[in-house]
Amino acid sequence: MTFTEVPATHSSAPVVVPALQRWSADAGSLALADGFRVLWADSSLEATATQLVAEIAELTGLTGTAASAAGGNASAGDIMLVLDPKLDFGTDYATAAAEGYVLTVGTGVVLASRTLTGVFWATRSLLQMLLASTELPCGTAVDWPNYPVRGFMLDVGRRFSELGYLADMVRYMGWFKLNTFLVHLNDNEIAKDTQRSWDVAQQAFRLESENPRFAGLAAMDGSYSRAEWERLEELAAAHHVNLVPEIDVPAHARSLIKWKPELGLNGGDSDMLDLSRPEATELIKELFTEFVPWFAGPVVHFGADEYAKAHEPEYKQFFNEISAHVRSLGKQPMAWGSLSAMANGAGDLETGYNRDVLMCSWNNDWYSGQAAVADGYKIVNTNDEFLYIVPFADYYHGGPLDGRLLFETWEPHVFGDGKNLYPQHPQLLGAASALWNDLVLKDYDEHVMHGMIEPTFGLLAQKMWRGVVPGMDYDAFMAGAETVSRWPGREFLR
Repeated sequence: MTFTEVPATHSSAPVVVPALQRWSADAGSLALADGFRVLWADSSLEATATQLVAEIAELTGLTGTAASAAGGNASAGDIMLVLDPKLDFGTDYATAAAEGYVLTVGTGVVLASRTLTGVFWATRSLLQMLLASTELPCGTAVDWPNYPVRGFMLDVGRRFSELGYLADMVRYMGWFKLNTFLVHLNDNEIAKDTQRSWDVAQQAFRLESENPRFAGLAAMDGSYSRAEWERLEELAAAHHVNLVPEIDVPAHARSLIKWKPELGLNGGDSDMLDLSRPEATELIKELFTEFVPWFAGPVVHFGADEYAKAHEPEYKQFFNEISAHVRSLGKQPMAWGSLSAMANGAGDLETGYNRDVLMCSWNNDWYSGQAAVADGYKIVNTNDEFLYIVPFADYYHGGPLDGRLLFETWEPHVFGDGKNLYPQHPQLLGAASALWNDLVLKDYDEHVMHGMIEPTFGLLAQKMWRGVVPGMDYDAFMAGAETVSRWPGREFLR
């Protein structure tokens, strides 16, 4: 079947965040009641069905069961989960095949997709509809994302976050169909800002290996063991969120220099590795060889930002060696875009910088989206002016992002300063907002951070998934977002 309904508008469609791409209303409604069943037509959907039953119970109080549909027919009021590799969404968006779904409400509910991920996103939409009412409007939703990368980054290097908070962030991201969680695993105090010496500057590396080779590297004030990280990976997989771990080198590396002072620039009085020493690069290769097997997702971030431009030749060699090493370990390398500031661009293909790196375009002067695309990179919009929270800082956003500005002027192709791309540019994979804990001497915790993230989280998801909805203004969107602000499974944030 091919679906060609007109795009959903604010007035016509059920309240779901991000909003449905298409909605075709039918007459009548379906009341979900105690005793409902969630049936799976493929055994790979059993875990999703079981999870959905528990989440409906948590959000509505209704009790039901999960069961296989094999050998039986769906009854009125059943919820059916279906994998259909030939499902046609009536759109040429490549993302539809990977993440799109069809949600149909009639005598029962059918959630269909080509993929497990699409079925899972359909369950999020169904749950949000149930928050409004357990009497569901009849109709058909056809939904898919405009961009394949929809993300958020959390800095745990400068301020440790409990594993329980990371787990709740995974659940929260999945609730809004955000699929990329970047975790910044090492960093340090910005010593020039606090006027403290590097000897006493706060620094941390948040992964704790049992390998004696790395004894003494993990932070004493909080780190994650392999077992803890793997539990987080399992949860992320269940919520169809990709973890993108970041080990930030060769700058922001005070934790490594504190551990190996001889490898620091300026005789160790720095947070930058001395790349003139081959053993510094070899150590970083060992580091990735040690920790990449912990990581289940397809992408690993190696930082590569804000290094000293005077050492650009060594930086280029490091960039190319480490990105190639990450690739040799079976992962797609990612970096913070820095090549305008560092090298006036990536150079030619033979002697310049490796192109097989995903670039986070975080600052238009360091490397704008336009510049990175012109050099041939695929990019993610992580623009600092629009998307960075730095709690209590007097730069970027010291609290929540500017929701009205984001709603009225921003989408993933917008970088500002005349550096915008056109929407759905083939090299633009999507966007990610970020919370950076620069001010290490301030006193706050995960609950305070979340209070800054929460006001615009659904709004950002809306812009990354669908964008502007005809007939919807900012106040109407925020009112709708409030109706779906309760999400299932939270533990740390209770």
